[in-house]
Amino acid sequence: MLCVSTRAGSARTHFLSYCFSAATSFSAATLKPFHYKPFKSHFHPSIKMLSSSNSDPNPKPSEFVEHVVLFKVKQDADPSAINAMVSNLNGLTSLEPVLHLKAGPIARIRSSSLSFTHMLHSRHRTKFDLGSYADHPAHISVVTNYIKPIIDDIMAVDWVSDDVTGSVIVPNGSAMRLTFLKLKDGVEESGKNEILGVVKGIKDKFPSIEQLSVGENFSPGRAKGFSIGSIAVFKGMTELEALDSDSEVANEQKDKVREFLDGVLVLDFL
Repeated sequence: MLCVSTRAGSARTHFLSYCFSAATSFSAATLKPFHYKPFKSHFHPSIKMLSSSNSDPNPKPSEFVEHVVLFKVKQDADPSAINAMVSNLNGLTSLEPVLHLKAGPIARIRSSSLSFTHMLHSRHRTKFDLGSYADHPAHISVVTNYIKPIIDDIMAVDWVSDDVTGSVIVPNGSAMRLTFLKLKDGVEESGKNEILGVVKGIKDKFPSIEQLSVGENFSPGRAKGFSIGSIAVFKGMTELEALDSDSEVANEQKDKVREFLDGVLVLDFL
């Protein structure tokens, strides 16, 4: 279990994961193959059946795995090819290992160098289920035929979220604020736990955050050095944007953790 710092109780810590800009870079020449296989799987292709554990239309597992993939679509990509990529990604929601899945364009990204255009967010019961999803022929087909031909860059972050309340399915119409933190080399466990504690503490202070998921990335291969991820779910964009109105508090939070951070990526997704 992650240690939560007592500093997380500060009333001014709520903007930590919403107020930074990143200073990281990428190169299309370093783009790695998309096929994501972090776990060995013996999954047999199937579609969700009513007799499976997915029969609950609004499941509330006590622990699940977050999977976030960011794509940079080529500037000259045909709009019809982009639409086909998004449509086929969303079609993967019917696969058995998937609890929730949504893909689409990024509404806003805050970064001085990273320029991702689209995102996929999915949730799975276990790491094994995530591996089964990655190995599924339908997933491999979408990657091969609709994603690889039109992207220049990719980033993926995964974490186990074990203290989330509410449904694992993000309601339609919700707005999401995703934050990825890159720690400086040599940051000790105490510093990492301090950051995690601050981020985890924001939901209790602000009821407009309907759900908050925070964790440490366990798939470093394509995470571009980002090691902590969080997803805050809001009823809509109005509620999300209300958190951005206090720049003074935002700057205070930067100063509190600046010594630990090498980069931050913040994006909004609808």
